[in-house]
Parts: sequence; structure tokens; C-alpha cells
Amino acid sequence: MTAIREGLWLMKNDAIMVTGATGVLGREVLDRARRTGLPLRALTRGATLPDDPEVAWFTGDLAAGTGLDEAFAGVRTVIHCASDIRHFKNDIPAFHHLLEAARRSGVEHIVNISIVGIDRIPYPYYRIKLECERLLEASGIGWTNLRATQFPELLNMAFGVLSKLPVVIVPTGTDCQPVDQGEVADRLVELALGEPGKEAPPAGGWGRVADLARPTVYTADRLAKDWLRAAGKRRRVLPVFIPGKIGAGFRSGALTAPDRAVGKRTWEEYLAESVAR
Repeated sequence: MTAIREGLWLMKNDAIMVTGATGVLGREVLDRARRTGLPLRALTRGATLPDDPEVAWFTGDLAAGTGLDEAFAGVRTVIHCASDIRHFKNDIPAFHHLLEAARRSGVEHIVNISIVGIDRIPYPYYRIKLECERLLEASGIGWTNLRATQFPELLNMAFGVLSKLPVVIVPTGTDCQPVDQGEVADRLVELALGEPGKEAPPAGGWGRVADLARPTVYTADRLAKDWLRAAGKRRRVLPVFIPGKIGAGFRSGALTAPDRAVGKRTWEEYLAESVAR
């Protein structure tokens, strides 16, 4: 009977798959996806899988294209959170493998997370993210693409590394608008429960929904000073001028989305709850 039930479940094609399920955003998405009542799957590169009765965990490597067919069987919607920022060139083959596995398994909807400003700043990682958006749009699979501003947890990690040096270096004239990763996760799950391309598209084209940011815009040096104060560290913050098109893109305000400031949790609240000693 167990095998029959599992077989029927796989044939239903109503499951949600979360890639990058152990990452900063993926963990938040998985937590919220549990509340949908739908069958839930999670993909990780780790060989040791969590003991989690609410989630079917699978070991798979998107960059290598291994372990995906079993993981995607019975999946209707993929929330794609996986990204390798340290080896970001791997994101292109990973996206190809994701799309190929999705086609073979009959996936109907891919919800992708991206970054505000990637089409305006020629930063190498942003170029990779933009190419992934283009692959998704041309895939023939139903898709929804959400761009968000910076996650506080990622800023926390970055400042934690930078603060190991005597001086914390930040790009000069650069505005940021961090949005809580939990609120981004809420939005991704909301989009996953809907149909692809249902919302009126912005200038980016059908399937791309409005960007997501939080209310306040900060300069990069202000964020660094706030973080150092909360962490109880004394360091000088040194804004450095970045030349060329990348620096000009940072200074242009492309990392912000003031007209999409709908997030609620503030940077100060994050610092008080997660960083302050």
C-alpha cells in the first residue's frame, strides 16, 4: 500500500520543490512552504539529508546535473533559490540542468529569485543572474521572476568578513535598500501558489513581477557603521571610489527600488534581533 500511495502522489504533479533549501533564502522559503499543505520537496548538495517528516529531501547537484530526475518527479512548481556566489559561473550550467530536468518531469511553473539592478550594473555576478533570467524566459516553461534588493543576513555575513580587517571598505556613493529575506520568502511562496504570468507585467516583460524592497534607502557606509555599532566593533569605515561602469552603476541608485518599498521589517530591527550584543 505504501508503494501505491507514493506512486499516486508522484503522478499528481502538485508538489513544490525548493532548490537551495539550506541557504539563507531557501531556509525561509521552505519554512513558509510547509504552511501551504502541499507536498513539499527540497534539494541539497549534501549527502546527509535532514530527518524531516514534512519534507521529502533529495541530494542533487544542479551544476553537475545529477540526482535531478528523481527529485523533480511529481513536482508542479519549483522555487529556485540555489546560487553559488563563490563560483557563480556554475549558475549558468546549473540553470540549464534545472530547465532540462523540469521539462522532463513536466514542471509547469518555475519561480525564480533575482536581484534589483542586474540589468543596469555590469558586475560579473549580476551578468550571470541576468543570463539566467533570459534562459528562463526562453525556456517554454511557465515562469515568474522576482527581483529583490539586498538581504540583511547577507550584509551581516559580508560585514562580518570585512570587519576582520582594520578598515571596513565600502563603495562610495552607493545606496542600498535591504529587504528582509523572510518577507521575500513570503512573496515567493505566494507567487508559487499562483499561475505563471498572472500579474500585470512591468517593463521587464511578461512573467517578471514588480520588484521587492523595504522602505528606507541607506548609503553603504551608513549600513557598515550601523552594523559595527550593533556588533560592538570599532573599525573605521572607508568609502572607496570604484571606477568604470560597475562603479557608475553602483552610484546610479540601481541597487534600490524606491517605488517598490513594501517591506516592513527594518534594518534596525534586524540588527537589534540578530546582531546586537
